[in-house]
Amino acid sequence: MAHESTGAIYTAAGANLAIAVAKFVGAFLTGSSAMLAEGAHSVVDTTNQILLLVGLKRAEKPADAKHPFGYGREIYFYAFIVALLIFLGGGIFAIYEGVHKIRHPEPAADASLFGHPLSGFWVNVGILGFAIAAEGYSCLVAMRAFWAEKGERPPISAIRRSKDPALFTILVEDVAALIGLVIALAGVILADALDMPALDGWSSVGIGLVLVGMAVFLMIETHGLLIGEAADPDVLAVIGEVVRSEPGVAHVNEVLTQHMGPADILVNVSLDMADDLSAGAVEDVVTRLDRELKARVPDVKRVFIEAQARSASGGGLARQDAAARSG
Repeated sequence: MAHESTGAIYTAAGANLAIAVAKFVGAFLTGSSAMLAEGAHSVVDTTNQILLLVGLKRAEKPADAKHPFGYGREIYFYAFIVALLIFLGGGIFAIYEGVHKIRHPEPAADASLFGHPLSGFWVNVGILGFAIAAEGYSCLVAMRAFWAEKGERPPISAIRRSKDPALFTILVEDVAALIGLVIALAGVILADALDMPALDGWSSVGIGLVLVGMAVFLMIETHGLLIGEAADPDVLAVIGEVVRSEPGVAHVNEVLTQHMGPADILVNVSLDMADDLSAGAVEDVVTRLDRELKARVPDVKRVFIEAQARSASGGGLARQDAAARSG
């Protein structure tokens, strides 16, 4: 799904760059803290998308002597940095700006364009309307790419089980951005309608809380991928089916998998081979299993098979099989 992730990232980056410029212009003209917070949020989002593109590019580097399993986890590292930047550069900044505006409320200032007076209120509303339209399109692109990957799973479950942090990070970012824009628009409208400038600050705090919550969620998800997660339970089921169907296998002692990247799975299998197999026959079994596993699961890039007596395996019968059944 790398091509879909990349397309969604480029769309999001272009939209956020245009939105950031518009928001900062609005903040400069009107003095709105919610608009300033939203501008900072868009800058952070644009930076994040650049970082994700860097991560995807670095993850494509071939394996070498220093990194024999390749660089696929680079994208996990960059996705974690993105979550951290959202927390610090977006959420905390928005809360700080909001608290400052609550303590020192000021009404939105009127502006002028080429000598013509402009209402600060309508400047903010117009810019936020444009931002909602642009962010909505970006979110639609990310949603389509995510929907193509998630299959029949519920969205939250699909995010929890996804191994492509670039895709779900963009989706979560876009959804949070839309929520933030709605909060900003509500704050601007209510502050003007009720003549309570402090409401603009409270909307900035609300935006910050949304971003902090989203960042914590992304940190938790990318942390699991960064330290190493097993393959999806459906993949584990296929691996178990292939291994058990091999006539030369007397018992499957253990199946261990780990994602080295979104589309790079390492498989380690401990098998008790039939006692009457010759060394040549064991080699044939290993060759067939390696070929069949890679054919059935294209994301499987490396297969390590260990021939071991069942009694010597420590009773560790397919711990990940159990995880697959419970998942």
